Order: sequence, then C-alpha cells, then structure tokens
Amino acid sequence: MSKTHLGHTARKRFGQNFLHDDYVIEQIVNAINPQDGENLVEIGPGLGALTDPVCERVNALTVVELDRDLAKRLRHHPFHGEKLNIIEQDALTLDFSSVLAARDDQEKRLRVFGNLPYNISTPLMFHLFYFTDSISDMHFMLQKEVVNRLAAGPGSKNYGRLSVMAQYYCQVMPVLTVPPDAFKPPPKVDSAVVRLIPHRTPPVDVTSVNTLERVSAQAFNQRRKTIRNSLKDCISEQALSELGLNPGTRAETLSLQDFASIANYISAQEVPQE
Repeated sequence: MSKTHLGHTARKRFGQNFLHDDYVIEQIVNAINPQDGENLVEIGPGLGALTDPVCERVNALTVVELDRDLAKRLRHHPFHGEKLNIIEQDALTLDFSSVLAARDDQEKRLRVFGNLPYNISTPLMFHLFYFTDSISDMHFMLQKEVVNRLAAGPGSKNYGRLSVMAQYYCQVMPVLTVPPDAFKPPPKVDSAVVRLIPHRTPPVDVTSVNTLERVSAQAFNQRRKTIRNSLKDCISEQALSELGLNPGTRAETLSLQDFASIANYISAQEVPQE
C-alpha cells in the first residue's frame, strides 16, 4: 500500500491521510458552501484536496499547516498561492480569536473547516470550543466514531464527555459518511463529516464551564460506576437526590441539563463564604 500521493509521502506523526475522491470532495465543499468575503480558515490543508476547490469559489483563504514541506508547497501553488494566508503552526496551539482579529472584517466570524488528523481530533475539538465566540460554523472530516460521539444523546453507548461539552457549545449535525478508500493511504476506519454551529446563547445556564467539563470528565471516567460513586468527591448522595437525580444511575443516562445542575450546585458550594 503506497503512502505517497501527488509526490508527498504521508507522515504518520502528523496523522496524514490524503483525501482524493472527487465526488466526496465535491459533497464536502458543497456542504461548507464557501462564499467570497467570508473569513474562511482551513485546518490541515495537506495536498489541497479541499483547498483547491474552495479557492476556485473565493479570493482569500487562511490555512493552518504544521508540516513545513506542505506549507512550502502551498506557498508556491501555481494557481492559488496568492489567495492563501498560510499559518505554519500546530492548530492545537493557535489562538483563533487572534486570527479573526487580524481580518479586515471582524464582524464576520470565522468559518473553520478541515480534514483533521484523527490522532488529535478530540483535543482539537476542545481547543476550538474555547473560541466559539469567534466562530460562525465548523465543518470537519473526522473518524466516524468521533462524529457519533459528538452527536450522541443520553442512553447511547457513544454518549460521553465529548457529547456533553460539544452540545453545550454547538449544534451538532452529521453530514455524510466517507469510506476508507476515499483516502490515500486509506485509514482503517470509516470517516464522517460533521457540521458544528456554535450556540449564540448556551442551551443551559452554567455558572462555570470549567466545572461542567470537570464534572462530565469525572462522571464518564469510570462510566460503569453510578454517579453516587463517580462523583462522590465533589457532591453528596443527598445533594444529588435534592437535585431530582437518582444517585444509583450512571453518567450515560444524564442529560446536558442534569450535568449543568450538578456543576452549578458544586460551583455554589465552592464560592468562598463571607
């Protein structure tokens, strides 16, 4: 199985799998529906599978690329090089609010998209959630399992910390499934495209988002445990009952509102008493 595509050998440490199926590419670009004048940002442009067709529709695109060879290749692109603003940086360390601040039209929030390396997709999701005030929407190719987790609701085996936090920050909309043979080299898993639209107003009231994230992480860390046991370090069984929750239930049955209620109770207890 060749790992070389268009003269570039995929690098395992960057999690590179290059999209080459023209039909799939067209479907993704149509789902993004890029318009000229928008603040478009692509994460991990790679060999330009999405970059090229997007640049055919618009006059400017910011791309974030960690691989120096690929960044150089994009910089010298014979057709679209002048349209590209290339940021050579790990997207996990990029301040996306500063990307918006550098744009001429800061009233138009960023539209972020990309075929993300699967080895960093979950931490990158959490990183991007911190910048949702600067983002209008996001379209990402991810491992299908991750998309299922993003969209899962209570009672599903895919429901977890990522589901809770993604749905606090965004409306999650699966778009299409992509088979392994659409990539070179083909990954060992199915992929999927998801659309994430940040809420302008969160769906639940939360005193501290950090506490919500901490509670959901702790509750799902040992998901077979009841919340009486998994959360015993931060909330009592009596308090759970007072919130109208069954202490004998498991985290996977709790709604986003339930997690918000627990987090808000804990935040209230942590406020220093006068």
